[in-house]
Amino acid sequence: MKARRASRELALMALTQIDKSEEKSIEEILLSSIRTINNSAENNLKTSASALLEIREYVEKYEAEHPDNLSRPIEESDLPVAIPLTSDMLGRIDEVIDSCEKAFNALEAAEFAVLYAQPEVKDYTLRLINTYKENTDRINQEIQENSIGWNIDRIVKIDKNILKLAITELIYFDEIPISVAIDEAVELAKKYSIDKATRFINGILRQVVDKNNLKEYKKAK
Repeated sequence: MKARRASRELALMALTQIDKSEEKSIEEILLSSIRTINNSAENNLKTSASALLEIREYVEKYEAEHPDNLSRPIEESDLPVAIPLTSDMLGRIDEVIDSCEKAFNALEAAEFAVLYAQPEVKDYTLRLINTYKENTDRINQEIQENSIGWNIDRIVKIDKNILKLAITELIYFDEIPISVAIDEAVELAKKYSIDKATRFINGILRQVVDKNNLKEYKKAK
């Protein structure tokens, strides 16, 4: 995972907690977020291992109790038998797939913890959050004015937070190309929101760019 992408995801996690944890510093909130992710990852790995063990036991029991093996002398090894793809077995295959996804997420969580220890990731994450906090009113106004036909209070919180971070980069981070800020926001929406959110977020950000003449401004920089 690239450093700035990791920073954006960490900042997104922190934004979900900032309103609830005003007495904590941003860094404390970020560390708390990483701990929460790691604890969740640990639980996911345990759940995955348990599910895989249950499937192994199921297969072993099915093979041992198959008629071909029940009729064999007890001292002889069981013969391999075909396992029917019943709806029950398909369900168990789905459990394996889910376990693999949980394991992948656990690895990604560990990666976040390692990346946050890197100065480049930590500094950009804090800069992104602090810049948003210093310009909250302006950024929220941009979302409101460019959400034509949408009530800002009814926008899903995760989508609103993605917009907050992207607009922060668009307006205040002159070194970030416009296309990168928008593309990264869309990638966050793909990962953390629903499918139709990507089009909504892309549309609002394009309007922010046009309204503020950001293309010309950033080129001038």
